[in-house]
Amino acid sequence: MTDAVLEPTKPVFRRLTLIGIGLIGSSIARGARAKGLAEEIVISTRREETLERACALGLGDRYCLDPAEAVAGADCVIVSVPVGASGAVAAAIADHLAPHAIVSDVGSVKADVVRQMAPHLPAHARFVPAHPVAGTEHSGPDAGFAELFENKWCIVTPPEGAETEAVETLVAFWRGLGSKVETMSPEHHDMVLAITSHIPHLIAYNIVGTAADLEKVSESEVIKFSAGGFRDFTRIAASDPTMWRDVFLHNREAVLEMLGRFIEDLFVLQRAVRFGDGEKLFEHFTRTRAIRRGILDLGQDTTAPDFGRVPKKD
Repeated sequence: MTDAVLEPTKPVFRRLTLIGIGLIGSSIARGARAKGLAEEIVISTRREETLERACALGLGDRYCLDPAEAVAGADCVIVSVPVGASGAVAAAIADHLAPHAIVSDVGSVKADVVRQMAPHLPAHARFVPAHPVAGTEHSGPDAGFAELFENKWCIVTPPEGAETEAVETLVAFWRGLGSKVETMSPEHHDMVLAITSHIPHLIAYNIVGTAADLEKVSESEVIKFSAGGFRDFTRIAASDPTMWRDVFLHNREAVLEMLGRFIEDLFVLQRAVRFGDGEKLFEHFTRTRAIRRGILDLGQDTTAPDFGRVPKKD
């Protein structure tokens, strides 16, 4: 269901701690600062050079290598790390969380993140996972920008028994960043994202890998003369390999379910091509065009030529 909480008119959090400062974490920092959503922003990351870069960019007010130190006194902690590291982060911060602190994350997998984090968190912590459905193929603190979440969906996935006030507060924060917010169960989220995000990434990695193998084996110009479709696959396949490795390992069941359905549908198309069934192909392609129109109607993409890319200047 869609949450009807209005955008905040004052800071949502007194102290916001961000653990992990890559694309999403740094965009949250920039957005929260630009929109006045937090009085103080504390940043923690495990690599000293990344923390120094975040400091140089002015992304926070305080910077800590120790996540336990970073969460002290925070009324909201957002974990922005690869999903496979979520449990370790929860264990590291558990004993240092302030009473009634909201703990959230931004992972593309939710049920497994709940399984990893919830056992470590104290009873007084208010655990409300979330997933901003926004991003680029770039990573690191320099990659973020305050507008990343504008008019994009953020899916909030409160586990059973989550406190209503905590959920509403987190929804208000994401609305403040410009997101449209939907709430659903962690399990339903994982099934939906398996087909809308995870399988497309898996296909992209596979197609680009196949083209790279052909380039090596045949010494052809597969890559040089690849059309726009392949180029768009390469953008997806350039995403953070650590993050996507963890996504597939930690949403295994939903990915395998959706992958099985995809393969079945692919066999139908293969048969239509093999036997020259133009009617079947035309029917399928006509139906799928409607999906594209739906995405445009929701404002989730642009109709600008060449997908809105800015042409290179000579």
